[in-house]
Amino acid sequence: MRSLTSPTATLLAKPSRFQHFLNLVEKTGNALPNPASMFALLALAVVVLSAILHSAGITVLHPVTGEAVGVVNLLSVEGLQRILLEAERNFLAYPPLGIALMCLIGIGIAEQSGLMSAGLRLVVFASPRKLITPMVVFAAVLSNAGSELGYVLVVPLAGALYHSLGRHPILGLAAAFAGVSGGYSANILLGAIDVLLAGLSQAAAQLVEPTYRVAPTANYYFMVVSALLIAVAGTFVTEKIIAPRLGEYRGDAPRDDLKPLSHAEKRGLLFALLTVTVITALVVWGLLPGGGFLQNPGSTELKDSVFIRGLVSFIFLYALLPGIVYGVAAGSFKNDHDIVAGMVHSMKSLASFIVLAFFASQFIAYFNWANLGIVTAVSGANFITHIGLEQMPGLLMIAVLLFAAAVNMLMTSASAKWALLAPVFVPMFMLLGFSPELVQCAFRIGDSITNILTPLMNYFPLVFTFFIKYEPKTGIGTVIALMLPYSIVFGLLWTALLVMWVTFGIPLGPGAELYLGS
Repeated sequence: MRSLTSPTATLLAKPSRFQHFLNLVEKTGNALPNPASMFALLALAVVVLSAILHSAGITVLHPVTGEAVGVVNLLSVEGLQRILLEAERNFLAYPPLGIALMCLIGIGIAEQSGLMSAGLRLVVFASPRKLITPMVVFAAVLSNAGSELGYVLVVPLAGALYHSLGRHPILGLAAAFAGVSGGYSANILLGAIDVLLAGLSQAAAQLVEPTYRVAPTANYYFMVVSALLIAVAGTFVTEKIIAPRLGEYRGDAPRDDLKPLSHAEKRGLLFALLTVTVITALVVWGLLPGGGFLQNPGSTELKDSVFIRGLVSFIFLYALLPGIVYGVAAGSFKNDHDIVAGMVHSMKSLASFIVLAFFASQFIAYFNWANLGIVTAVSGANFITHIGLEQMPGLLMIAVLLFAAAVNMLMTSASAKWALLAPVFVPMFMLLGFSPELVQCAFRIGDSITNILTPLMNYFPLVFTFFIKYEPKTGIGTVIALMLPYSIVFGLLWTALLVMWVTFGIPLGPGAELYLGS
């Protein structure tokens, strides 16, 4: 950044009001309890609140059955006994728990074998110089299918790539960080986050309609278009806004050599590609009309097929089998001990999530038992109907988007936020006729666009160290100022895309309509 002495650097470091705001956000965020503790406190609050509202005689009319629904007192003998007897079942029945564990085993193998690293390097190296920026942003977006792989691999790789090409290395860091974090919910591939959020949305939707299913492909069409939008927008911001402000790199950081793919890695990629081809051929064969083994006998629609309903298993297989084949062919896996060690390593990253899942599962169970979800949803729906906002679906979704973006500044875990918000938002909007898939889509946009602005994001400290590597005097305010244009442009374009989608009534994914009963 021209040694942080140029007008550009001054501009980036100057906005003291913004710096004070960031300090306030960081201080406020650090004052919040750990997410697991927060869910424990919320579970306790639900128990106490249920007793208060029950004593107050709070009731609503169920919009489907027309029956009066009251708040159940969990601070009673029956309630306390249920809390003690069903704690284990609540935990094991928590929808995202098994999904996350299963997906991470497969993805962990793909990562530990080196398949993820080699594949991303292949994408970058195969790109002409003029296409480096769009390919970096696009590869960063794709990396989200591999959990947090983008933060630890794509971001530093992009910095080294730009440095080796004679461009400002921080320009590469910014472009990759924007794609990985700012474009977190955009992808052409399905990942663990799609399955996690769908499980939470389904659990919330079943508060109103017990048989409702939310598929992991609920937002697939929208997210594919979003991936292209983020790639184009990220390229524009990088080349037209960030590059001119950074200028030439005058630092003394040594250039990192980007190692080309070795013969063993190329062999591994070839065999992994063949494995993916075989799996895909089997899936296509199984989905062929006229009795394919993956077809649902009672329905010919894709959304009802075994492939969609068992998508978690297929994500697992698509990561596990190519990962094992790559590891064996490339020599990174010598025996079954190495394969199992890769699975164990991936499980270590889920330790904090498992703890959080226990308390989140209790909170959701208590929330359901007390009928707080349906009472809140009906009350909120009545309020929105009273002021007439139900006639403006685009405006309603923008409100959800902005609320998620604001909450994301203090609570950055997408699954933790959605576990907290879904039981309120999904039933409330379902009662107004909006599908859970649409509400989830609006949430995902808001959850993504402020990831690159909050120092509280789990991987922000890691990314910050990458910036310091090339510019030791870099401050948090400098990084935030660099990423702010991405957040603004992504937010405006993504919101416009959502409004257009709602206006034209385009399905969000296979069988995922915007409104209930469509």
